[in-house]
Amino acid sequence: MENLRKDLTMNNRFLIGQFETFDKQKQEREFREGFKGIELCQFANTQDIDEIFEFSRIRGLDIGVHFPLRKGHWTYRDPQYLSLDAQTKSESYAYMADEFAYIASKGAEYVLLHYPKPVILDRKVDWDRCWRFADATEYYYEDDYTYETFKEKSKDFFKWLNEEAKKYQIKVYLELDAVNGYLYETNLLSELLDEFDQIRLCLDIGRLHLQNKIDDSFDPFDFIGKFGKYVDHVHLWNVKVTNNVEGGHHPMLPSLKPQEGWADVEAYFKALNQNCGDYTILFEHYAGNISDQELQACYNWINQLV
Repeated sequence: MENLRKDLTMNNRFLIGQFETFDKQKQEREFREGFKGIELCQFANTQDIDEIFEFSRIRGLDIGVHFPLRKGHWTYRDPQYLSLDAQTKSESYAYMADEFAYIASKGAEYVLLHYPKPVILDRKVDWDRCWRFADATEYYYEDDYTYETFKEKSKDFFKWLNEEAKKYQIKVYLELDAVNGYLYETNLLSELLDEFDQIRLCLDIGRLHLQNKIDDSFDPFDFIGKFGKYVDHVHLWNVKVTNNVEGGHHPMLPSLKPQEGWADVEAYFKALNQNCGDYTILFEHYAGNISDQELQACYNWINQLV
Protein backbone atom coordinates (compact mmCIF):
# COMPACT_ATOMS: atom_id res chain seq x y z
CA MET A 1 0.00 0.00 0.00
CA GLU A 2 2.82 2.42 0.82
CA ASN A 3 4.24 2.01 -2.69
CA LEU A 4 0.87 2.95 -4.17
CA ARG A 5 0.88 6.23 -2.27
CA LYS A 6 4.12 7.54 -3.75
CA ASP A 7 2.97 7.98 -7.35
CA LEU A 8 2.42 11.75 -7.13
CA THR A 9 2.75 14.58 -4.67
CA MET A 10 -0.84 15.08 -3.54
CA ASN A 11 -2.59 18.43 -3.76
CA ASN A 12 -2.77 20.23 -0.42
CA ARG A 13 -6.38 21.26 -1.09
CA PHE A 14 -7.75 17.70 -0.65
CA LEU A 15 -9.77 16.43 2.31
CA ILE A 16 -11.34 13.11 3.26
CA GLY A 17 -14.55 12.67 5.24
CA GLN A 18 -15.23 11.06 8.59
CA PHE A 19 -18.88 10.31 9.37
CA GLU A 20 -20.44 9.44 12.75
CA THR A 21 -17.22 8.09 14.29
CA PHE A 22 -13.44 8.44 14.10
CA ASP A 23 -12.70 5.46 11.86
CA LYS A 24 -8.95 4.92 12.18
CA GLN A 25 -8.83 2.27 9.46
CA LYS A 26 -10.55 4.65 7.06
CA GLN A 27 -8.12 7.39 8.04
CA GLU A 28 -5.12 5.16 7.37
CA ARG A 29 -6.41 3.88 4.06
CA GLU A 30 -7.83 7.07 2.53
CA PHE A 31 -5.62 9.89 3.79
CA ARG A 32 -2.44 10.81 1.92
CA GLU A 33 0.64 12.80 2.79
CA GLY A 34 0.03 16.36 1.64
CA PHE A 35 -3.76 16.33 2.05
CA LYS A 36 -5.21 19.38 3.79
CA GLY A 37 -7.47 17.79 6.36
CA ILE A 38 -10.72 16.10 7.31
CA GLU A 39 -14.42 17.02 7.08
CA LEU A 40 -16.58 15.71 9.93
CA CYS A 41 -20.32 15.09 10.04
CA GLN A 42 -22.80 13.78 12.61
CA PHE A 43 -20.49 12.29 15.22
CA ALA A 44 -22.36 10.09 17.64
CA ASN A 45 -20.29 10.87 20.75
CA THR A 46 -18.12 13.71 21.97
CA GLN A 47 -15.19 11.44 22.87
CA ASP A 48 -14.63 10.73 19.18
CA ILE A 49 -14.91 14.44 18.44
CA ASP A 50 -12.26 15.28 21.03
CA GLU A 51 -10.01 12.50 19.78
CA ILE A 52 -10.11 13.50 16.11
CA PHE A 53 -9.52 17.18 16.88
CA GLU A 54 -6.51 16.25 19.00
CA PHE A 55 -5.30 13.85 16.29
CA SER A 56 -5.56 16.61 13.71
CA ARG A 57 -3.90 19.22 15.94
CA ILE A 58 -0.87 17.01 16.50
CA ARG A 59 -0.53 16.32 12.76
CA GLY A 60 -1.22 19.87 11.64
CA LEU A 61 -4.43 19.03 9.75
CA ASP A 62 -7.43 21.27 9.23
CA ILE A 63 -10.87 20.21 10.42
CA GLY A 64 -14.04 21.26 8.63
CA VAL A 65 -17.58 20.42 9.68
CA HIS A 66 -20.46 19.33 7.48
CA PHE A 67 -23.30 20.50 9.71
CA PRO A 68 -24.03 19.17 12.23
CA LEU A 69 -20.95 18.03 14.11
CA ARG A 70 -23.03 16.27 16.77
CA LYS A 71 -25.68 13.77 15.82
CA GLY A 72 -29.21 13.73 17.19
CA HIS A 73 -29.52 17.23 18.62
CA TRP A 74 -32.62 18.04 16.57
CA THR A 75 -35.39 16.19 14.75
CA TYR A 76 -33.51 16.18 11.43
CA ARG A 77 -29.94 16.54 10.31
CA ASP A 78 -30.52 19.79 8.42
CA PRO A 79 -32.08 22.87 10.04
CA GLN A 80 -35.19 24.07 8.20
CA TYR A 81 -34.53 27.79 8.46
CA LEU A 82 -36.78 28.58 5.46
CA SER A 83 -39.75 26.71 6.89
CA LEU A 84 -43.16 28.34 6.66
CA ASP A 85 -43.95 26.83 10.06
CA ALA A 86 -42.96 29.38 12.71
CA GLN A 87 -42.05 26.82 15.37
CA THR A 88 -39.91 24.75 13.01
CA LYS A 89 -38.11 27.87 11.84
CA SER A 90 -37.48 29.05 15.42
CA GLU A 91 -36.21 25.63 16.50
CA SER A 92 -33.93 25.51 13.45
CA TYR A 93 -32.25 28.80 14.32
CA ALA A 94 -31.80 27.71 17.94
CA TYR A 95 -30.32 24.41 16.72
CA MET A 96 -27.88 26.23 14.43
CA ALA A 97 -26.85 28.71 17.14
CA ASP A 98 -26.11 25.94 19.65
CA GLU A 99 -24.16 23.88 17.14
CA PHE A 100 -22.18 26.85 15.84
CA ALA A 101 -21.04 27.70 19.36
CA TYR A 102 -19.92 24.12 19.92
CA ILE A 103 -18.15 23.83 16.55
CA ALA A 104 -16.32 27.11 17.09
CA SER A 105 -15.19 26.03 20.57
CA LYS A 106 -13.44 23.05 18.98
CA GLY A 107 -11.45 25.20 16.58
CA ALA A 108 -12.89 24.03 13.25
CA GLU A 109 -11.72 25.90 10.16
CA TYR A 110 -15.13 25.96 8.50
CA VAL A 111 -18.72 24.86 8.82
CA LEU A 112 -20.87 23.86 5.85
CA LEU A 113 -24.67 23.84 5.67
CA HIS A 114 -27.11 22.81 2.95
CA TYR A 115 -29.03 25.60 1.19
CA PRO A 116 -31.88 25.99 0.66
CA LYS A 117 -33.62 24.06 3.44
CA PRO A 118 -36.39 23.17 2.99
CA VAL A 119 -35.59 22.75 -0.68
CA ILE A 120 -37.85 24.52 -3.19
CA LEU A 121 -38.71 22.19 -6.07
CA ASP A 122 -39.92 22.62 -9.63
CA ARG A 123 -43.00 20.40 -9.81
CA LYS A 124 -42.24 19.49 -13.46
CA VAL A 125 -39.06 17.63 -12.47
CA ASP A 126 -39.19 13.99 -11.36
CA TRP A 127 -37.31 14.45 -8.08
CA ASP A 128 -38.50 11.09 -6.74
CA ARG A 129 -36.23 9.46 -9.27
CA CYS A 130 -33.05 10.33 -7.40
CA TRP A 131 -33.45 12.96 -4.67
CA ARG A 132 -33.69 11.72 -1.10
CA PHE A 133 -35.67 13.50 1.60
CA ALA A 134 -36.26 12.37 5.17
CA ASP A 135 -39.91 13.39 4.89
CA ALA A 136 -42.22 15.96 3.30
CA THR A 137 -41.11 18.76 5.66
CA GLU A 138 -37.80 18.94 3.80
CA TYR A 139 -39.22 20.45 0.63
CA TYR A 140 -41.85 22.73 -0.87
CA TYR A 141 -42.89 23.14 -4.48
CA GLU A 142 -42.45 26.50 -6.17
CA ASP A 143 -46.19 26.96 -6.58
CA ASP A 144 -46.58 26.64 -2.79
CA TYR A 145 -43.66 28.94 -1.90
CA THR A 146 -43.48 32.32 -3.63
CA TYR A 147 -40.29 33.94 -4.86
CA GLU A 148 -40.87 36.93 -2.59
CA THR A 149 -41.13 34.66 0.45
CA PHE A 150 -38.00 32.80 -0.63
CA LYS A 151 -36.13 36.09 -1.08
CA GLU A 152 -37.20 37.45 2.30
CA LYS A 153 -36.43 34.31 4.30
CA SER A 154 -33.15 33.71 2.45
CA LYS A 155 -31.97 37.23 3.24
CA ASP A 156 -32.81 36.71 6.92
CA PHE A 157 -30.82 33.47 6.89
CA PHE A 158 -27.80 34.97 5.09
CA LYS A 159 -27.74 37.92 7.49
CA TRP A 160 -27.84 35.62 10.53
CA LEU A 161 -25.20 33.29 9.09
CA ASN A 162 -22.90 36.16 8.13
CA GLU A 163 -23.04 37.45 11.70
CA GLU A 164 -22.23 33.99 13.08
CA ALA A 165 -19.21 33.75 10.79
CA LYS A 166 -17.93 37.09 12.02
CA LYS A 167 -18.66 36.34 15.68
CA TYR A 168 -16.76 33.06 15.66
CA GLN A 169 -14.18 33.95 13.00
CA ILE A 170 -15.03 30.81 11.07
CA LYS A 171 -15.47 30.18 7.35
CA VAL A 172 -18.99 29.35 6.24
CA TYR A 173 -19.88 27.39 3.10
CA LEU A 174 -23.34 26.78 1.71
CA GLU A 175 -23.66 23.51 -0.19
CA LEU A 176 -26.34 23.94 -2.81
CA ASP A 177 -28.96 21.22 -2.58
CA ALA A 178 -31.46 20.86 -5.42
CA VAL A 179 -31.22 24.13 -7.34
CA ASN A 180 -34.47 25.77 -8.39
CA GLY A 181 -35.33 28.59 -10.77
CA TYR A 182 -35.37 31.08 -7.91
CA LEU A 183 -31.59 30.61 -7.86
CA TYR A 184 -30.51 29.97 -11.45
CA GLU A 185 -33.03 32.24 -13.21
CA THR A 186 -32.53 35.35 -11.01
CA ASN A 187 -29.66 37.35 -9.51
CA LEU A 188 -30.82 36.74 -5.95
CA LEU A 189 -27.99 34.38 -4.98
CA SER A 190 -25.31 36.69 -6.39
CA GLU A 191 -26.83 39.66 -4.60
CA LEU A 192 -26.93 37.79 -1.28
CA LEU A 193 -23.34 36.55 -1.62
CA ASP A 194 -22.13 40.04 -2.53
CA GLU A 195 -23.92 41.61 0.43
CA PHE A 196 -23.01 38.94 2.98
CA ASP A 197 -19.41 38.34 2.02
CA GLN A 198 -18.47 35.96 4.86
CA ILE A 199 -20.50 33.27 3.08
CA ARG A 200 -19.09 31.20 0.24
CA LEU A 201 -20.42 28.33 -1.86
CA CYS A 202 -19.78 24.61 -2.01
CA LEU A 203 -20.60 22.81 -5.26
CA ASP A 204 -21.43 19.11 -5.11
CA ILE A 205 -20.51 17.48 -8.43
CA GLY A 206 -22.71 14.43 -7.84
CA ARG A 207 -25.75 16.63 -7.19
CA LEU A 208 -25.03 18.82 -10.21
CA HIS A 209 -24.77 15.74 -12.43
CA LEU A 210 -28.00 14.26 -11.08
CA GLN A 211 -29.94 17.46 -11.62
CA ASN A 212 -28.46 17.88 -15.09
CA LYS A 213 -29.89 14.48 -16.00
CA ILE A 214 -33.42 15.02 -14.67
CA ASP A 215 -34.03 18.78 -15.05
CA ASP A 216 -34.18 20.10 -18.61
CA SER A 217 -34.11 23.70 -17.36
CA PHE A 218 -30.81 23.31 -15.48
CA ASP A 219 -27.34 23.52 -17.05
CA PRO A 220 -24.61 22.87 -14.46
CA PHE A 221 -21.88 24.40 -16.58
CA ASP A 222 -23.80 27.64 -17.04
CA PHE A 223 -24.41 27.58 -13.30
CA ILE A 224 -20.68 27.19 -12.56
CA GLY A 225 -19.96 30.01 -14.98
CA LYS A 226 -22.41 32.30 -13.19
CA PHE A 227 -21.52 31.44 -9.59
CA GLY A 228 -17.98 30.05 -9.79
CA LYS A 229 -16.38 33.18 -8.37
CA TYR A 230 -18.20 32.49 -5.09
CA VAL A 231 -17.04 28.85 -4.85
CA ASP A 232 -14.38 27.89 -2.29
CA HIS A 233 -15.21 24.22 -1.75
CA VAL A 234 -16.21 21.22 -3.88
CA HIS A 235 -17.70 17.86 -2.90
CA LEU A 236 -16.61 15.12 -5.25
CA TRP A 237 -18.40 11.88 -6.06
CA ASN A 238 -19.90 10.22 -9.10
CA VAL A 239 -23.18 8.54 -9.98
CA LYS A 240 -24.49 6.74 -13.05
CA VAL A 241 -27.76 8.12 -14.40
CA THR A 242 -29.54 6.36 -17.27
CA ASN A 243 -33.09 5.01 -17.00
CA ASN A 244 -32.00 4.10 -13.48
CA VAL A 245 -29.71 5.73 -10.93
CA GLU A 246 -26.77 3.56 -9.89
CA GLY A 247 -23.61 3.80 -7.85
CA GLY A 248 -24.25 6.94 -5.82
CA HIS A 249 -21.20 8.43 -4.09
CA HIS A 250 -18.91 6.32 -6.24
CA PRO A 251 -15.28 7.47 -6.43
CA MET A 252 -14.24 9.41 -9.53
CA LEU A 253 -12.37 7.03 -11.83
CA PRO A 254 -11.18 7.65 -15.40
CA SER A 255 -12.76 4.33 -16.39
CA LEU A 256 -16.28 5.66 -15.71
CA LYS A 257 -17.46 7.02 -19.06
CA PRO A 258 -19.89 9.93 -19.54
CA GLN A 259 -21.53 8.16 -22.49
CA GLU A 260 -22.56 5.42 -20.05
CA GLY A 261 -24.30 7.91 -17.75
CA TRP A 262 -21.50 8.93 -15.41
CA ALA A 263 -20.55 12.58 -14.83
CA ASP A 264 -18.16 14.16 -17.31
CA VAL A 265 -15.48 14.76 -14.71
CA GLU A 266 -13.01 16.45 -17.04
CA ALA A 267 -15.69 18.90 -18.22
CA TYR A 268 -16.60 19.76 -14.63
CA PHE A 269 -13.00 20.41 -13.70
CA LYS A 270 -12.48 22.52 -16.79
CA ALA A 271 -15.45 24.67 -15.72
CA LEU A 272 -14.24 24.84 -12.11
CA ASN A 273 -10.71 25.80 -13.09
CA GLN A 274 -11.92 28.49 -15.48
CA ASN A 275 -14.42 30.09 -13.09
CA CYS A 276 -13.33 29.42 -9.49
CA GLY A 277 -10.39 30.41 -7.33
CA ASP A 278 -8.38 28.05 -5.13
CA TYR A 279 -11.21 25.75 -4.13
CA THR A 280 -10.69 22.84 -1.74
CA ILE A 281 -12.00 19.35 -2.52
CA LEU A 282 -13.65 16.81 -0.25
CA PHE A 283 -13.60 13.25 -1.58
CA GLU A 284 -17.18 12.52 -0.52
CA HIS A 285 -17.20 8.98 -1.87
CA TYR A 286 -17.47 5.41 -0.66
CA ALA A 287 -13.85 4.35 -1.00
CA GLY A 288 -14.72 0.96 0.45
CA ASN A 289 -16.36 0.08 -2.87
CA ILE A 290 -13.06 0.08 -4.77
CA SER A 291 -9.59 -1.43 -4.43
CA ASP A 292 -6.49 0.29 -3.09
CA GLN A 293 -5.17 0.56 -6.64
CA GLU A 294 -8.40 2.18 -7.87
CA LEU A 295 -8.42 4.61 -4.96
CA GLN A 296 -4.91 5.75 -5.79
CA ALA A 297 -5.90 6.03 -9.47
CA CYS A 298 -8.77 8.29 -8.38
CA TYR A 299 -6.44 10.53 -6.39
CA ASN A 300 -3.84 10.66 -9.14
CA TRP A 301 -6.42 11.57 -11.78
CA ILE A 302 -8.09 14.32 -9.74
CA ASN A 303 -4.65 15.59 -8.75
CA GLN A 304 -3.92 16.15 -12.42
CA LEU A 305 -7.29 17.74 -13.18
CA VAL A 306 -7.35 20.35 -10.40
